[in-house]
Amino acid sequence: MEIMSPFADENAAADARAFRAFMRHLKEFDARENTVIMVQVENEIGMIPDSRDRSAVADKLFGGQVPPDLMNYLAQNREKLIPEFLAVWAENGFKTRGTWEEIFGRGASTDEIFMAWYFAVYTNRVAAAGKAEYDLPMFVNAALIRPNYQPGQYPSAGPLPHLMDVWRAAAPKIDFLAPDIYFPNVADWTRKYDRSGNPLFIPEIQFNQYSSVNAFYATGAHDAMGFSPFAIENGDEGVTEQIRQTYDVLRQLEPVIMENQGKGRMAGLLAETVEQRVPQKIFLNGYALNATYERPPGTILNNQTTPPASGALVIALGADEFLFAGTGTVITFDAESPGAPVVGILSADEGKYENGVWKPGRRLNGDQTHQGRHIRLETNKISIQRVKLYRYR
Repeated sequence: MEIMSPFADENAAADARAFRAFMRHLKEFDARENTVIMVQVENEIGMIPDSRDRSAVADKLFGGQVPPDLMNYLAQNREKLIPEFLAVWAENGFKTRGTWEEIFGRGASTDEIFMAWYFAVYTNRVAAAGKAEYDLPMFVNAALIRPNYQPGQYPSAGPLPHLMDVWRAAAPKIDFLAPDIYFPNVADWTRKYDRSGNPLFIPEIQFNQYSSVNAFYATGAHDAMGFSPFAIENGDEGVTEQIRQTYDVLRQLEPVIMENQGKGRMAGLLAETVEQRVPQKIFLNGYALNATYERPPGTILNNQTTPPASGALVIALGADEFLFAGTGTVITFDAESPGAPVVGILSADEGKYENGVWKPGRRLNGDQTHQGRHIRLETNKISIQRVKLYRYR
């Protein structure tokens, strides 16, 4: 096969030399300004079109004992392993010694675990060479799995969520794992990477009419530290304008986001599927927020009408105050506990932030809040609202 093997020492040595030289140059050129703050070591590394390398050296290792470093990691972290991976180990009796097939079973799934270990060992060697020159944070990104695809049909054994523990055990020089998202189920994939202490960074995501709401969602729901639509310079004019407005709002909100990030005071609102009709309920700061997503006629693409972007970032600013940023979303409020006082909307203001300071604009009246029943982020418009609530019986 016309791909590089992680089992060839010459490959790893050459890759490590090149990466070391690159990081040395980067330090000489950029260490003072720190324009580059982290580095992706490999791009969508993985095994395709077979489930594993079948060279002589790979076959020998596959028939041998699973490396003690992996087994020690699994034993020490058994209570914290990713559930999908723990289930594979459990199915074969939690064995602590044996061959790959004795410990993980026979089949393509074990082929993938085997390859993930050696891809990660290879990548760790490259990263270590680079960090020896310039110790910046380093990550690897994954090409994700199409529904019902099997190992070898996609770039398998890469830094995928079900293999997170294998990569962590084999590649301690890699600081985090990241998804390249080109599928519509963005909420599902972001959840899978925001686990077990892995911070969410999205180095690639499909650039389309939903990029704006996906950015708000990832920031609010998962404390994402980056969101990068692929080929952002080549988008449709309307989509480009929408992401421009989104990034402007995120820039305005940066001090507020940084103040609240990681403290359980932010949330993201996003429809799980295009056809979602049941209100999405989240609990935040003593309140239940019920979100529905507006579905007026959308954009026509490939002779099909697609729903407009709908979603939002939510930040709890105080005991009874919330900030919403997004589009196409309607939110109602209840007390978190059943039987508690009824919740009303005291005020709702559109506005913007200037140098971290809130500048209120239009106060929304009864027609715009449905006589105080809901908050509405207008469709096809990116906006910020600050809302104060009160409780009554």
